[in-house]
Formats: sequence, C-alpha cells, structure tokens
Amino acid sequence: MEILTRHLDDLEPRTVFELCRLRLDVFVVEQDCAYPDLDERDLEPATRHVVLLDAGRVVGTARVLDDTTEQRVGRVVCHPDVRGTGASGVLMRAAVEAATQAAPGQDVVLGAQSPLVGWYATFGFAPDGPEYLEDGIPHTPMRRPGVLSPAAP
Repeated sequence: MEILTRHLDDLEPRTVFELCRLRLDVFVVEQDCAYPDLDERDLEPATRHVVLLDAGRVVGTARVLDDTTEQRVGRVVCHPDVRGTGASGVLMRAAVEAATQAAPGQDVVLGAQSPLVGWYATFGFAPDGPEYLEDGIPHTPMRRPGVLSPAAP
C-alpha cells in the first residue's frame, strides 16, 4: 500500500475521481446520509488530502483542514474491501502525521462516529465535549494535544 498526501490540485484527476467516489459510496450511499460531501473546504489551499492506494486504486482517504488554531481530520473512509486489514490504521496514522507536520504544536481535532471513539483513542485522541447528532449519526468531538518537538541542544 502507498500513501499520498497532497493538495487537491496536486492529485491526478483519476485519483480525485476515485477519492470522491469512495466518499460518496460510503458516506452518502452506504451510511444513507444525503448531504453535500463535496464542499468548499476540499478546495482550500491549506487542505491536505491523504490517499491510501493499493495497486494504484484508491482504497482509503481522509482530509486534513487548517482551522487556524487547530488541525481538523475528517472524511476518514476506507473501501469495504480493505476494512479489517489494518488499512484504516495506516490511513489514520498518515492523517495525524500530515496534521502535525503542517502545524507542529497545534491540537488535532475530529468528530468521531461515536462507536469509533475507542479506535480513535488508540491514535491519542480523547473525547472533548458532548455527543451530538450529525446526519442522524451520533458523533463525539475528540482532540489530540499538539506536541512540539524538543529543541535540539
């Protein structure tokens, strides 16, 4: 498997199509949430798209947004073919790395589907507020404290 972390304009058109198709297939069709998955945030110059490829095919994606004072991970999704293989962990580690490299020291936040709170905790996230409904699905806000690398002696 291969990870790409790119701005939207730096991705190949077929890769953009496949990542959009994956998000549509899972979030809108599989999870039955009619909402505008594609939004203006995908186009922001600071947004990084993390793409997991398997033999050149998009099998996972996440996006990292710059919210000025914190980095936000969202749209985390894996193709059903790779669920349960560890691919989602590879994708999430890459998303956290992209967020921390973009803004060392800033917290990383996300809105976890509530049944996945324990899974996100394995990446250093902790609940950071009350549960809420988004598109009829319970979510929990989570935060991972930012870490600055110690200064070299």
